[in-house]
Amino acid sequence: MTLIEIIMALAILGIVAALAIPVYEGYVTEAKLGTAIKDIRQMELILNDAYLENAPPATLAAAGINMTDPWGNPYQYLWLRGNPDGSVNGNRRRDKSMNPVNSDYDLYSMGPDGETAKQFTAAKALDDVVRANDGDFVGLARDH
Repeated sequence: MTLIEIIMALAILGIVAALAIPVYEGYVTEAKLGTAIKDIRQMELILNDAYLENAPPATLAAAGINMTDPWGNPYQYLWLRGNPDGSVNGNRRRDKSMNPVNSDYDLYSMGPDGETAKQFTAAKALDDVVRANDGDFVGLARDH
C-alpha cells in the first residue's frame, strides 16, 4: 500500500466516524429517556396504590422506592395534597401558564444536567423527564 492509499482510508474512516458518533449518541439519549419514562410509570403505580389506601408516603424511600435516573440522579417526589400538619405544599411545579402540573404529587427526573426549576418553561427544567396532568403525560418537560 502506498502512503496515499493509507491516508485516503483514514480520511474515509474519519468521515464515517464523524457521521456515526452523533447518531449513536442520539440512540443512547433516547434509550435513557425511555428508561426514565418507564421508571416513572413504575413508581407511579406504587404511589397511586398508596394514595388509594389513604397512606401517601412523604418520601420515595417511605414508599420503598430507592431508584436513580439513568443519569445517576435520584428521582424527585413532592407530595402536594398537604402536609401532615394540614398546610399545603408550596413547591408545586407549574406549566407555562403557572398552573400546577399535578394535583396529588409531582414525580420527575432532573435530566442529564441534574438541575431543575419549578416552572417548565425555565431553561433548567426543559430537559427534565416529568409526570404531568396527573399521570396523563410522562415525558420531557419541553414536550408538555
